[in-house]
Amino acid sequence: MTSDRASATRALRAQPIIALDVPSLDAAFALLDRLGPEADFVKVGLELFTAEGPQVVERLRRDGRRVFLDLKLHDIPNTVKGAAQRAAAMDVQLLTVHGYGGAAMVEAAVEGAGAGTGILVVTVLTSFERGALGVALGREVPEMGAEVLRLAGVASAARAHGIVCSGHEVAAVVSTYPALRPLVPGIRLSGGATHDQARVVTPEQAAGDGAAYLVLGRAVTAAQDPAAALASIRKTLKAGS
Repeated sequence: MTSDRASATRALRAQPIIALDVPSLDAAFALLDRLGPEADFVKVGLELFTAEGPQVVERLRRDGRRVFLDLKLHDIPNTVKGAAQRAAAMDVQLLTVHGYGGAAMVEAAVEGAGAGTGILVVTVLTSFERGALGVALGREVPEMGAEVLRLAGVASAARAHGIVCSGHEVAAVVSTYPALRPLVPGIRLSGGATHDQARVVTPEQAAGDGAAYLVLGRAVTAAQDPAAALASIRKTLKAGS
């Protein structure tokens, strides 16, 4: 397979996930009404889950939508294992845990989730720049890509489904750990605002480098016509096939 054909195949496989970064269940379904049936895979994050609890996942699943539960769990292994079990019982497709929780915690999450819920290990948040990350960790971070790969190694050893990383690190992760499925947040359209993200890429860049999942937030949800924005991204991804 040539490099061009490989890039096209990866783009075709990248699954768009709509971020429901809204404060209530009513707001979530109002947004989904505007997006239409093409928004079949959605992200429930801390804001919405804290406001509505498990019922929001139950409603979305009854509505036929796949759910990525982005809670970024970080606690002792036994607690995270129990939380992963509860998430699996809600039939979520993906669940995040923090890589900085350590190998034992990630392994516990994988065990708790079982075969039906994929554990994604958060590496370096896309809001971080190298200097700010070094301050947070209390040590110098010479290169962001090396830090992401280090945490990807933790995910791989724990048999996690994938990792969360910026689009800038996807190609290196796929090359080094081909079994891991990268999820890329911080997706922005060409020329679009970056908002509070420091390391952003376009859908085409992330998918072409091997991202398995693309989280689409304000680039779609804040658009004047969210359904049209989502359709345009889907068309762009399919055009590479």
